[in-house]
Amino acid sequence: MIKGRGGPNGYGYASTAEEVTADLDLHGKTYVVTGVNSGLGAESAKVLARRGARIVGTARTLDKARAACAAVGEDAIPVACELSDPESVRACVETVRERTESLDGILANAGVMMLPQREVVHGVEKQLFVNHFGHFMLVTGLLDHLQDGGRVVMLSSGAHGWAPPEGIRLDDLACSQGYSPRTAYGQSKLANLLFARELGRRFAAEGRGRIANAVHPGVIDTELGRHLPWIARIVYPIASVLAMKSVAQGAATQCYVLARPLDANGEYFVDCNPAKSSRLGRDMDLAERLWSATEAHLATL
Repeated sequence: MIKGRGGPNGYGYASTAEEVTADLDLHGKTYVVTGVNSGLGAESAKVLARRGARIVGTARTLDKARAACAAVGEDAIPVACELSDPESVRACVETVRERTESLDGILANAGVMMLPQREVVHGVEKQLFVNHFGHFMLVTGLLDHLQDGGRVVMLSSGAHGWAPPEGIRLDDLACSQGYSPRTAYGQSKLANLLFARELGRRFAAEGRGRIANAVHPGVIDTELGRHLPWIARIVYPIASVLAMKSVAQGAATQCYVLARPLDANGEYFVDCNPAKSSRLGRDMDLAERLWSATEAHLATL
């Protein structure tokens, strides 16, 4: 979409999180935001709180979550959630259930990107575990706490197109047969998209008005890019002037999909509007197989 031009709903590339939520009253709503301590998570949490929402903000450590939530507002609830550690995720789920009556939405915003060397946690390449498996545990663990009409928003990326030809290497979750930072990251973002697709399908079948969607925030210079090659770090400041979104613009799509009236379910959003993903991103058979493989692997941990 052309920079500065709105889409069918009037919002587009240059819209900010403040703008897409300006007319919303979110008092009485409670949202979980992962990765609340920086970048898009911090911006989303602050904007949603300004509209009256109560934020449950997670970060890798409780100290980081507390500092971030202090900037959000006194009503925000800080919770530790290290997405690479199943025990931490399970503890987070229990804490959220204990400290909230119900949830109106979950914004799965946290993640890692382009790790230069292959790292394996619990038998899975780390980007895939953190971005997909950790969030899968968190979201599915809170599904019975998500009320009718509730939302799940998965932060995917246009980088889902970088995934390997088969989409998700279900027979090699550890990437032991060859590692590329770009391909592994793309695979993890494809997994986020397919999880949203399959969860949306399941939500539609249950008939409770709950919806799940995936979003591409755009290209933004945030802490997420700290593992990019040095040449990319040099190019980033130049690219930011020409093509990159600000953090306020990057947070717009996820805030739009999380909080605005919406019927779309199991869709992929770019610049606050539905968009077409890659062919693999629309493969519902792969989405179902990924769900089953994820459940099976997590059951061993």
